[in-house]
Amino acid sequence: MLSVKVDPEDSVALHDQVAAELRKAIANGEAARGERLPPARDLAAVLNVNANTVLRALRILRDEGLLEFRRGRGITVSGSPDSGAVVARARELIDFARGHGYRREELARLIESLP
Repeated sequence: MLSVKVDPEDSVALHDQVAAELRKAIANGEAARGERLPPARDLAAVLNVNANTVLRALRILRDEGLLEFRRGRGITVSGSPDSGAVVARARELIDFARGHGYRREELARLIESLP
């Protein structure tokens, strides 16, 4: 089982703590690419949090490209911390560009035009 810990007294939301701990486990090689993670219910029981909290954290990491959800196969590590960081930054850029009136397609054209 992964050595993931959360602090309910911390000001950081529990799902963000779980996501951060799982990112750290992937970065440290505790959870390697291709490895299956324990079911969300099992992680939730070990962490003493609601399963929905763990599922929210897992979805964040899936969106960052670190995890892959497969029906019948569970959740596997699919990316590296570096790839997850790039995806997270790209999402930040998209949000920033939207805040300044750019649509996703316009942003893509802008990026493609850069040397």
